[in-house]
Amino acid sequence: MLQFQVRLPAVAGRFYPASAQILARDLDRYLSPKLAGERKVRDARACVVPHAGYMYSGPVAGAVYLKLAIPSRVIVLGPNHFGRGAPLATISAGYWSTPLGPVSVDATLSEAIKENCEAVIEDFDAHAEEHSLEVQLPFLQAVAPGFSFAPVAIGGVEYETLDALGRSVAAAVRTAGEPVLIVASSDMNHYEPDGITRAKDRKAIDAILALDPLGLYDVVYREQISMCGCGAAVAMLVAVKELGAHEGVLEKYATSADAGGDPRAVVGYAGIIVR
Repeated sequence: MLQFQVRLPAVAGRFYPASAQILARDLDRYLSPKLAGERKVRDARACVVPHAGYMYSGPVAGAVYLKLAIPSRVIVLGPNHFGRGAPLATISAGYWSTPLGPVSVDATLSEAIKENCEAVIEDFDAHAEEHSLEVQLPFLQAVAPGFSFAPVAIGGVEYETLDALGRSVAAAVRTAGEPVLIVASSDMNHYEPDGITRAKDRKAIDAILALDPLGLYDVVYREQISMCGCGAAVAMLVAVKELGAHEGVLEKYATSADAGGDPRAVVGYAGIIVR
C-alpha cells in the first residue's frame, strides 16, 4: 500500500510569498482581468510555463493561466534541478501544501503514468526540495480551485525515455474519461546576454510551436540552449501529438532583464499554449 505523503512548501518565502494574503494579492496582479473580454481557450491539451521567482516569471506564467480554461485534473512535468532521487519520479498518494492550502495528488493519474512507463518510480525524495512543480501550484489554485494533479520530476534521461514518458502521459489522459491539462514547467536559456538568450530561445520556441519533440531535443543540445525543462517539454510534445494536438501558440515571452535583472546574464521565460 502506498504511503500517504504530505509535501510541505520548499520555496515559499523565496520564489513566491509565504504569506497567503500577499501571495493572493500577487496572483491577482499576474492574473489581472486584461483578457476578460477574450474567449478562454477550452480545448488546450498542454502548456509550457516558467518556474522562476514570481517577480521575474510571474507575468509570463500568469498570461498563460489566465487564458486557459483549466480542468479539474492536471499533470505537471518539471525538471529535477538537484538530481535527487529517481530520474523519473512521481508521488501517488497524499497532498502538497502551499500557503493557499493543500493540493491533492491525483492517485489515478499518477498510477496510470507509472503503469505505462516502467522508468517512472515512486520517489518522494526527488520532489522534496524541487521548485519547478511547486511554483505552478498557487497559480493553479487561483484559477482552478479544488484541482488535483499528478507530479513527475524529470532528471537527465535520453530521448527514448522521454518518448516513453510522453506516450505514458498520453495513455493516462486517454483513460481519464475527462479533460486533463499537461503542464510542462520550464525556464528557457540561462545566464547569457539578453540578445543571445532571445536568439537561442527563439530556436527552442519554434520547435515547440511546430510540435516537434525530437526537433526540440536536438536544437537544445546542438545550440547549447540551457533550457532546464527541456525534458518536460519534450515529453509533453510527445504526449500531445499522441492526443491529436495541432497547434502551438506563444502567449508571452520575456527575460529577467524585462523585470530589472542584469541584461548581461538573463534567464528567458516562454508561455506557450498547445491545443
